[in-house]
Amino acid sequence: MLKDKHIIVGITGSIAAYKAALLVRLLVREGAEVKVVMTELAKQFITPLTLATLSKHPVMVEFYNPENGDWHSHVDMGLWADLYLIAPATANTIGKMAHGIADNLLLTTYLSAKCPVMVAPAMDLDMYRHPATQENLRILRGYGNMIVEPAEGELASGLVGKGRMAEPEELVEAVRNYFAQKGELKGKRVLLTAGPTYESIDPVRFIGNYSSGKMGFALAEAFAGRGAEVTLVAGPVQLRTTHAGIRRMDVKSAKEMYDAVVGEMEHHDIVVSCAAVADFKPVHCEQRKVKRGKEHWTLELEPTADIAEELGKRKRSGQLLVGFALETNDELSNALQKLHKKNLDLIVLNSLRDAHACFGYDTNKVTLIDRDERQYCYELKTKREVAEDIVDRVVELMGK
Repeated sequence: MLKDKHIIVGITGSIAAYKAALLVRLLVREGAEVKVVMTELAKQFITPLTLATLSKHPVMVEFYNPENGDWHSHVDMGLWADLYLIAPATANTIGKMAHGIADNLLLTTYLSAKCPVMVAPAMDLDMYRHPATQENLRILRGYGNMIVEPAEGELASGLVGKGRMAEPEELVEAVRNYFAQKGELKGKRVLLTAGPTYESIDPVRFIGNYSSGKMGFALAEAFAGRGAEVTLVAGPVQLRTTHAGIRRMDVKSAKEMYDAVVGEMEHHDIVVSCAAVADFKPVHCEQRKVKRGKEHWTLELEPTADIAEELGKRKRSGQLLVGFALETNDELSNALQKLHKKNLDLIVLNSLRDAHACFGYDTNKVTLIDRDERQYCYELKTKREVAEDIVDRVVELMGK
């Protein structure tokens, strides 16, 4: 997929620089031609010789080679590249990028680059959370840079939190996703929900479901891979996105998801309700943990707002609405009823009676049904493949 792509890998002075060796190797293995530019401090963490060996190109650190005077033209590099991937990107470098400071070759190359830029932050959790860093990242996004979010985990400081640079395999996947954009949905905006919702009973208990969010996240990646700008409203899940074209909003309850989706809907061309939203919530949420007693405890529930139905009411002309129907019986009739009642253009039907499908699995088996009640049945596939099938059908409907 990356054959003959020209990629500059920029490496800054972070302990995560050691991961750059595998990153460069994987990109070269994918067929890319890779050139490396480093900051002076990055040499303290990984040697230029290692990276030159893996990339098969001399590594550039200074503006010129002091031994023979050869000039390293940041302008030429910026014109040569199809993508500039800065990984790891320290808080210092991110701040300089945001404010146009060009005091090393890596930064002058950034300011000269005519290609898209992808940034993989790496720093301690307090540095990452600092308002200055978050504002600098916001500025970079505003410039059109793609940010690959860092992961949570153990950091070099010994603390645990968000700040670990995305793993090399994840970065290569993000690069693949960028170059794999087929473009059918370029310029389109997709709003998508994923995962479960939690409805609090007391400070430590909640009503929820078994949704992992895997199907919704696969859809978000698939839509972004076709060129769409994706807003992902995610319930409480243990998943990360790798595509820089995805803007993520995290929510917890059905009410929070409802507010987020209704507030965003009018700005999007395609709306996909994939989340497993709770249908009921406790009438009262106890302020203190309910202690075990000898008597039975009756929990009174009330309906949550029906997000899909509200979206159907608000759907404007030219907007496409996709819903999901997870059924345990009378699958087809229930899905058809939901399709028409909620004013959907397409419904994705799956059944808990199908083995290795639905909650928790990496595979799914679906039937797609459009407004004309045409059915498209698929065999068991990975959720990533299922997501591509769904996007294919959405692209077809958008073209009508």
